Amino acid sequence: MVKVKICGLKRREHVTASLEAGADWLGFVHVPGSPREVSLAEARDLAAHARRDGRPVSLVALLVNPDDREIDAVLDAWQPDILQLHGQESPDRVAALARDLSGHVRLWKALPVGSADDLARAGDYAGADRLLLDAKPPEGEAMTGGLGHRFDWSLLKEAPPSMPWILAGGLTPATVGEAVGVTGADALDVSSGVEAARGQKSASLISDFLDATRQI
Repeated sequence: MVKVKICGLKRREHVTASLEAGADWLGFVHVPGSPREVSLAEARDLAAHARRDGRPVSLVALLVNPDDREIDAVLDAWQPDILQLHGQESPDRVAALARDLSGHVRLWKALPVGSADDLARAGDYAGADRLLLDAKPPEGEAMTGGLGHRFDWSLLKEAPPSMPWILAGGLTPATVGEAVGVTGADALDVSSGVEAARGQKSASLISDFLDATRQI
């Protein structure tokens, strides 16, 4: 069974739609300027809503180049199960955070991929619990993810990371089958691919996406 993360959630009804469709992870974005940004108070409310019935879902806080104070604020505010680093965090920074968070919060690191050389860097982040493989942003793009772009998925046939990973970028209900068929991914991360407009999730697209993964 392919596992799915619905990222960039901002409203209770889309949390509910994700849970009812069978999502494994829900992601809340703490990135200033992102169309999917939520405040700590908003994330606290969404997290409480997601956890209200004790459903088996893990909650992910997405941060870009956070300092220790930002991380502590998120952990104190709503106790995510996973921290996802989606910036230019160095291997040393990731390793240090992994040590600090060990046993408390899992750590994911996004790896922007544009070529086989980028995938070869996967081992640099062995301290993380999982890599998130996303398309490298275009030159000059401020956002580091959630752009709906895909990289050359065939690269993963030749040199998949040896550690757990999750595929992101360019995923929609229509491309799920191809993505898994080409890459062999057993976990997917979707954000813009289940939106009716930029930053605005669609309950029907969320349901369609999860339905598509079950047909693989």
